[in-house]
Amino acid sequence: MKSSRHLTAAAVLATVALGGAVALGAPAGAAPRTATVAAAAGAAYNGVCGSGYTVIDSTPVEDKGTVYVTYNKSTGKNCAVTIRNNASGAPVSMAVTLGIDAGRGAPYVVDNGFYTTYAGPVYLDARGQCILWLGAIDGALGNGHGHCG
Repeated sequence: MKSSRHLTAAAVLATVALGGAVALGAPAGAAPRTATVAAAAGAAYNGVCGSGYTVIDSTPVEDKGTVYVTYNKSTGKNCAVTIRNNASGAPVSMAVTLGIDAGRGAPYVVDNGFYTTYAGPVYLDARGQCILWLGAIDGALGNGHGHCG
């Protein structure tokens, strides 16, 4: 289930730390952080955001998977997806969040539930603003911020 809400990054991260599944992100029109994208181990990006989206960042979700942030230059939208390393077996609690890094009341989008392969994709138009993202897999977390543009 996808939802759009307003909340501070600190509140969302606190929710995750207390057992909720949430991920934050914001627009990312900047060039990819090549080292981060290349260094991300584990699950490969699966293209689920659609055509025109390029990976601009990725963050490990501990040893359980990776959250990918993509950007579509023609639409100005960001997309995020959390992908599990081990997609076999029973579904586990997974989440992805993408939001604007602008403090209290900033918009964000989230998808969470019990999935075997990935959570998301979630989309956000954050042109001219910084973004936050977070991925969660079975209690493990990974998050990042940046890509102001």
